Amino acid sequence: MESLLDGKILLITGGTGSFGHAIVDRFLNTGIKEIRILSRDEKKQDDMRKEYDNPKLKFYIGDVRDYRAIEQAFINVDYVFSAAALKQVPSCEFFPMEAVKTNVVGSDNVISACVAHHVKKAIFLSTDKAAYPINAMGMTKALMEKNVIARSRQLLEGDTALCLTRYGNVMASRGSVIPLFLQQIKEGKPITITNPDMTRFMMTLDDAVDLVLYAFEHGQQGDLFVQKAPSATIGTLAQAILELEHCSIAPEYIGTRHGEKLFETLVTQEEMLRAEDRGNFFCVHADNRNLNYDQFFTQGDAKLNLGESYTSHNTQRLDVEGMKKLLQKLALFGGPVKQHD
Repeated sequence: MESLLDGKILLITGGTGSFGHAIVDRFLNTGIKEIRILSRDEKKQDDMRKEYDNPKLKFYIGDVRDYRAIEQAFINVDYVFSAAALKQVPSCEFFPMEAVKTNVVGSDNVISACVAHHVKKAIFLSTDKAAYPINAMGMTKALMEKNVIARSRQLLEGDTALCLTRYGNVMASRGSVIPLFLQQIKEGKPITITNPDMTRFMMTLDDAVDLVLYAFEHGQQGDLFVQKAPSATIGTLAQAILELEHCSIAPEYIGTRHGEKLFETLVTQEEMLRAEDRGNFFCVHADNRNLNYDQFFTQGDAKLNLGESYTSHNTQRLDVEGMKKLLQKLALFGGPVKQHD
């Protein structure tokens, strides 16, 4: 994998977050020529610059909503990982147009900059909330996915290859409930649980990075990649953390927040019909039919009645002990996987 990036320039949009740090940790000391961080937060950039103190790491201030503000960051770039997003579900519920500007318009600007500057491949990071979306964050991410695939159809051989990854909850990443639970325990407060029966996919940050790198290595134009992952109920997650922290304070149940789902879907029923099972991953190839549907079929597809979605309710379900083992991979619980704000 490292050899694919030897002598190359990689750009990460939204690169000051958890994912950007993980990619920098993975590749900065390899043969990569340069890693560029494009984001709008000068304070986080300055912190990251001081943390790594490496001339191969370059920083560009710009908001993906503004094409002219980001375009120069793409000059001579070979590959792009696009992680810039508004991803807090309640915030997007209250400010949906802001989510549209960043997640839809912003990602489209990234595509345009990639194509204009002949980037070889761009990987766009999506979320399980984009599958059967019910909240503004998921809806805007679903539109981002649709637009990536639509624009991939218009590109010619030799143009930028546009691929997608979709993954679920990254444990202890920015916005994750795990640091909140730990802070509440530290302060002697009961941990607050929305609905103990909710299920969520559980992935470490390393898992998320592995998914993006798999897509980078194997992705073709318009492909969507999903990594298989275990899930747990929020009640199980809370109990595992309480036991690891030797805390006996009973949780407080506060009810579902704006826009939350009982379970998450990583691959829809419709996508599963054309998904390729690759062991630890699913690859969903783009539907590249054009609008002349009668050239392809004249009747409905009976296969749509078969199969089921890949969800946090029907994947491998972790019990408390299994959840504890997964949590112990995180630096927050003494493991090797770091967390960044």
